[in-house]
Amino acid sequence: MKFLEERILKDGQVRPGEILKVDSFLNHQLDVDLLNEIGKTFYEKYKDCGITRILTVEASGIAIACLTANYFHVPVVFAKKAKSKNLDGDLYSSVVHSYTYGKDYTVTLSKKFLTKDDKVLLIDDFLAVGKAMLGLLDICAQAGAQVAGIGIAIEKGFQPGGKTLREAGYDLTSLAIIKTMDDEGNITFREQ
Repeated sequence: MKFLEERILKDGQVRPGEILKVDSFLNHQLDVDLLNEIGKTFYEKYKDCGITRILTVEASGIAIACLTANYFHVPVVFAKKAKSKNLDGDLYSSVVHSYTYGKDYTVTLSKKFLTKDDKVLLIDDFLAVGKAMLGLLDICAQAGAQVAGIGIAIEKGFQPGGKTLREAGYDLTSLAIIKTMDDEGNITFREQ
């Protein structure tokens, strides 16, 4: 897991407002070798859990979810932030607040892609206050699907999302947990 911490220190940029830019390798330009290593790490952690689906929210979690699913040989499904004309049939929906964009979204997922028979691994690039994960957990509850685990690339450990999910009993794996970061660009990580 040190591989991701090292990459954050090398190429991440701290911006005012507790924003960490990792767009040069994780969520705009994609370092596929790094994403593959992330996917492999999540596979090693959850390979014996009977995962049948990987679930994320569009858009930044999709690449990580796909490379993770490649190891599990299961489909990736993602909750969409906007209802498009090609979404048809019955939908699960949940309202999530985006920390990055500072607004609420109603995310939707077609009911045909998630059922009570599924064991789900939730995946995302960031965890801060945890609203996106709570939305995905809500969708899983609506479907009656079992959540086997939650895989996060980067957790902002100084914000409440990780603590909330762990206290609720979820098996949360964050590959890099930021303990502190400041406007001068200094970042420290929590020991795992």
